[in-house]
Amino acid sequence: MPVVTFDYNDFINLLGYKIPKDKLIERLPMIGADFDKVEGDEISIEFFPNRPDLASVEGIARASRAFFGFEKGLKKYPIEKSEVVLTVDTSVVKVRPFVTTALVKNVNMTDEMISSLMDLQEKLHLGLGRNRKKVAIGVHNFEPVKPPFVYKAVDPDSVEFVPLAKVESMTLREILKNHEKGVGYAHLLEGFDKYPLIVDSNNNVLSFPPIINGSLTEVTPFTKDLFIDVTGSDRKAINYALNIVVTALAERGGKIFSTTVKDGGKSYVSPDLNPVKRDLSVDYVNSILGTKFGEKDVIDCLGNMGYDTSKNEKGELNVFIPAWRTDILHDIDLVEDVAVGYGFDRFETDLPRAMTFGKVLSKQHLYDGLRSIMTGLGFNEVTTFTISNDNDEFARMGLEIGSRAQIENPIGEEYSNLRASLLTSLLKILSENRHHPLPQQIFELGIVVGEDFKNSHNLAALKIDAKANFTECKSLVETVMRDANVEYTIKDKVHHAFVRGRCASVVCKDVEIGFFGELHPRTITAFDLEHHVIAFEIKADNLVHR
Repeated sequence: MPVVTFDYNDFINLLGYKIPKDKLIERLPMIGADFDKVEGDEISIEFFPNRPDLASVEGIARASRAFFGFEKGLKKYPIEKSEVVLTVDTSVVKVRPFVTTALVKNVNMTDEMISSLMDLQEKLHLGLGRNRKKVAIGVHNFEPVKPPFVYKAVDPDSVEFVPLAKVESMTLREILKNHEKGVGYAHLLEGFDKYPLIVDSNNNVLSFPPIINGSLTEVTPFTKDLFIDVTGSDRKAINYALNIVVTALAERGGKIFSTTVKDGGKSYVSPDLNPVKRDLSVDYVNSILGTKFGEKDVIDCLGNMGYDTSKNEKGELNVFIPAWRTDILHDIDLVEDVAVGYGFDRFETDLPRAMTFGKVLSKQHLYDGLRSIMTGLGFNEVTTFTISNDNDEFARMGLEIGSRAQIENPIGEEYSNLRASLLTSLLKILSENRHHPLPQQIFELGIVVGEDFKNSHNLAALKIDAKANFTECKSLVETVMRDANVEYTIKDKVHHAFVRGRCASVVCKDVEIGFFGELHPRTITAFDLEHHVIAFEIKADNLVHR
């Protein structure tokens, strides 16, 4: 979980109110945090990763004003209009399609502010941004550049500029080979023949996202006006990141100015700090929390968490969610905040009314045994998300879209349905680790949702190596089935993700319970891999009593 370190006196200045240090240390964890350490006036606190808006001292101060009752309700930031325009060129759509921008003026670049901004930027890159793959943030000195700006993709050898932390001019290709940041994040641009770039009206380079900014716009202690760009693969995520950054700067006294992004035939004004409205039933809150709250009680609790609330014609509450709250996906998230705003320490405790004894689930011994078999074969266990998407589950595997459990209101396209197979999750792990030495062999025993829309456990494994082949994969499957004490037969199988003639099914009592083989080169390249991959997936629940 992200640890935020700040000075107590700086926090009090941002808060605008006085809180004794001992009271702060006692009460602040109730928001959803845990103190890492306190050394004099330096406080380190660890927040849950679902609250990136609390990844800076500015965000903590804003939340504390409401939580401690100083300024309850939704914090509002004035936004003035600027004439800054950024145009998205069609060339960048296939590389890194989304961008949003903002301008913040009259910033006082104190040491505390610079340190906090850099720390917030990196925490957002790591968490919300999935190590810059999903979101990358550029913060620039606005003074030396001249709008309008252009976001485009260019040939790696056609443009050169001086990147941050260097004095010599370098091409984009040279940056990926020789610059520390370029080497660290070069894998994000693998497979593309053009790289993204943001330039001003004089063709000066502001940013080479998601790698490095240009030294021309380097932020210094004398910088007063900041231009912020956020690029990525998910429009909602980049908007959240921008909102978090600009409001943190506004907490330091900066004035937010909107900018316009022209993308094709559409124009977007950013940042958009308008709250999102969601209905909430008081009865639902009480049914979950076991309370007898009235409307005023719920409104008061939500006010402590920074929400504005009103009553609607249906007799429910309209809850206005701040534009920087990325974690509110369902009514249950608001119920949780009602509980936090009320105070977990105020809930009455009660002893269990029935004494029961737990025991291991009937299939757990089987699962533990399968894990032991796989680790004995030299495979490393991984745990991946059960939420996936059609592109990964079907398109990249060369399959037609089949029956699957879809999420009604997904937060993004990347997480829009429940996985029906473990193989795509494992292939994504290999893709993320393709710059590490070979061989790599991983497995997962996890939950999938089949065509019957019921949860079941599958066992899947992958091995990537220049010499990996069908014979080795068949040997691995035979070992698993033998050690699991299951009788089976092997039959030829056609699976579009595998090489024809090098794929087989595992059959037990005339029922197919799994398949294995060599992945097709098309599948391998779809996940940005370059070496042979063997794979198998078995329905673990079907190994019982077979």
